[in-house]
Parts: sequence; C-alpha cells; structure tokens
Amino acid sequence: MGKDFSSALRPAIVMTLLFAALLGLAYPLAMTGIGQAIFPSQANGSLVRDGGGRVIGSTVIGPAFTSERYFQTRPSAAGKGYDGLASSGSNLGPTAQALVDRVKADVGKRRGEGVTGPVPGDLVTASGSGLDPDLSPAAALAQAPRVARVRGLAPERVRALVAERTEASVLGEPHVNVLALNQALDGLSRTGSPEVPRR
Repeated sequence: MGKDFSSALRPAIVMTLLFAALLGLAYPLAMTGIGQAIFPSQANGSLVRDGGGRVIGSTVIGPAFTSERYFQTRPSAAGKGYDGLASSGSNLGPTAQALVDRVKADVGKRRGEGVTGPVPGDLVTASGSGLDPDLSPAAALAQAPRVARVRGLAPERVRALVAERTEASVLGEPHVNVLALNQALDGLSRTGSPEVPRR
C-alpha cells in the first residue's frame, strides 16, 4: 500500500508542476506577447492622450464629465461614480423605490438642463459595469442645445459634430464615444467655428 501511494504521488506532483508552468506562466506570457504584438493599444488600456502626450482617459472606460460645457456620460453606480476600482451596477430591480427615486431625480436634472421631449433612457440609467464610455446618438443630441448655449456655438454645428462622431455597430445600436466627442468639441471651439452672438 505504501509503495502504491508513493508511486502514484510522483506523477501527481510532476503533473501539478507541469500544468502550473504551462498554464500559470507559459500561457499568460504567450497571450501577453501576442496582445502586445497584434493589439498594443487595446492591450495597454486603449489610452487617449492629449496633444502633449499626457493620458487623459481611455476609449473603453467612461470618464465623469460634470461641466455644462461638455457632453455628460450616463449615470454610474460604480463606487462614487465612474470609479474603475469599483466597477458594478446598482443591482436595483425595476420595482426598487431607490431606483425609481434616482431616475426621477436624474430626469429632473436633465429637464433643468433644457432637455425637452422624451428623455433617452441612457441619460437617466446606469450601465451594468458603471463605466460605459458611450451614449446613444439620441442622448448626445438631447444635450446638444445646452452645450451649444454654454459654449456660444451654433446648435446646428454641435448637432453635426454628434452626427460626425456617431459610430455604427456590427451587433448593437449606433453609439457615440463621449470622450472622443468632447475632445472634438474642444477642437471645434479652438478653430473658431461659427458662434451664436452673445446676448
């Protein structure tokens, strides 16, 4: 019995060490190498840099824009909002009073910003991850009048910018990346686009 146990123990230890080396070291290193070689931007976080090379965000993680000068992202339940270390949804169901109250407050906030007509759902509901970088074109267009007014730009030009930045999706709905849209908006303001006379 003791001999059988010791003869069975040796292959078990060898297989454990072999698979630890293969799956714990070789495979992760190979995948990291392939990612860096074929998709270096995505493998390093899809980082976005400003003109000076400073990292200002990522195309796949939504930033929290709060200034009225910018298009704002959808609400976030991740930590205190857009916290990459606490990615999650609220886990509140459609009958939860806390969710109903929060959505009502967000609808009121959007109305106060000048959104008229039906309020797009993604302006008042959080995504599952809490870090959604995109908005629907309708949600961006609903904010266009406010952005145009605050920046002194022609509303038509801001709406055209939203249309230019709308991306088609193979499997989902069209979407607008909020960070890319706001970068383009800053560029538009610097180029001296037609402005609405201030009163």
